[in-house]
Amino acid sequence: QVQLVESGGGLVQPGGSLRLSCAASGSIFSIAAMGWYRQVPGKSRELVASIRAVDGYTTYAASVKGRFAISSAVNTVYLQMNSLRPEDTAVYYCYVEIYTRYWGQGTQVTVSS
Repeated sequence: QVQLVESGGGLVQPGGSLRLSCAASGSIFSIAAMGWYRQVPGKSRELVASIRAVDGYTTYAASVKGRFAISSAVNTVYLQMNSLRPEDTAVYYCYVEIYTRYWGQGTQVTVSS
């Protein structure tokens, strides 16, 4: 099994920054990709950013491009979030893709003055 532990969420004012971290442990053999989704009540989960393990190729949602940056180290994925807006408020979930997709428990990000 694979376990993912997220950290770094919280309350921040508009224009502020947060950095999310997600550490994977357990039966990790060959990670294909890691990334982040987010979800607000009443809406489906949406992809925020992803990073491919083999070459570091990244993808971003249009709404966060230029403000968020995804990166990874050994079995850990990060999401640097800058210029945060109220509409970024959501629960953020990390995932790791090995032979299937594993999910973190979610961390709340609230952008409000």
